[in-house]
Amino acid sequence: MSNTHQGPVTVLGLGMMGAALAAAFVKNGNRTTVWNRSASKADALVAQGAVAAPGIKEAIAASPVIVACVSTYEVLNELFADAAAELKGKVVVNLTSGTPEDARAAAVWAEQNGVRYLDGAIMAVPQMIGLPQALIFYGGSQELFAEHEELLKPLAGTGVYLGEDTGVPMIYDLGLLSLLWSSLAGYFHAVALVQSAGVSAEAFTPFAATWIEHVITPAIPQSAQEIDSASFETEISSLNVNKAAIEHLVATSKQLGINSDFSASIQTLIERRVAEGFGTHSLASLVEAFKQG
Repeated sequence: MSNTHQGPVTVLGLGMMGAALAAAFVKNGNRTTVWNRSASKADALVAQGAVAAPGIKEAIAASPVIVACVSTYEVLNELFADAAAELKGKVVVNLTSGTPEDARAAAVWAEQNGVRYLDGAIMAVPQMIGLPQALIFYGGSQELFAEHEELLKPLAGTGVYLGEDTGVPMIYDLGLLSLLWSSLAGYFHAVALVQSAGVSAEAFTPFAATWIEHVITPAIPQSAQEIDSASFETEISSLNVNKAAIEHLVATSKQLGINSDFSASIQTLIERRVAEGFGTHSLASLVEAFKQG
């Protein structure tokens, strides 16, 4: 049996996520070298079987593949600038959070310094690393990803290659985070509303869950079809209908002393589209309002 997936790897950065990545490699049987600026963070991993390097240059020298997960790209750039010579010819899989332009700039630096580079975005909390439901997006050389796909499998049940552009995984990451924050913010606003009537969050939540399952979740693929075909005309839940409904929501929130900034921002987008003559369009056409900035 090939042991390509158990090749040696170095993990740079041992915050909660970096430590989880290193632990997944150790559990898989990879010879795992770890390094962190605060050396004590390596202690628990060493107890599991990892090897702590005394410095970043030694950590890089220990393995052909370097997985980096540090606090920011600024930190990453600083670390790599000091170890450019050691990184030459190595494979770097960067899983640090940042912006698409951060990722693209890092890829340019890597190419200029003879480093083979993949950038990735982790769509999981540290406790999910190594589990089937964990998801990581990757961008960069398709050949490089194919070469190391097996090595990276211990980190997540699903690793998805998104193309040559190293900025695209971060766009997916931010898109899903936007969905997370706006969805939860909508729930929190709803709870604030019902609490004004003496209803507990626990009592309201089953209805919220049913609403999400049977109304909101099915609307997502339907909206995707409308967006991709640019076909938004509808006789069901048009922007005209929603314009009137959200006026009630914003007015009621204000009357109850509940912050209305969240719902008012949606109201503004709906009103803009209606004023532009798209009142008979579906909610999916709000994507065009977002594109206008």
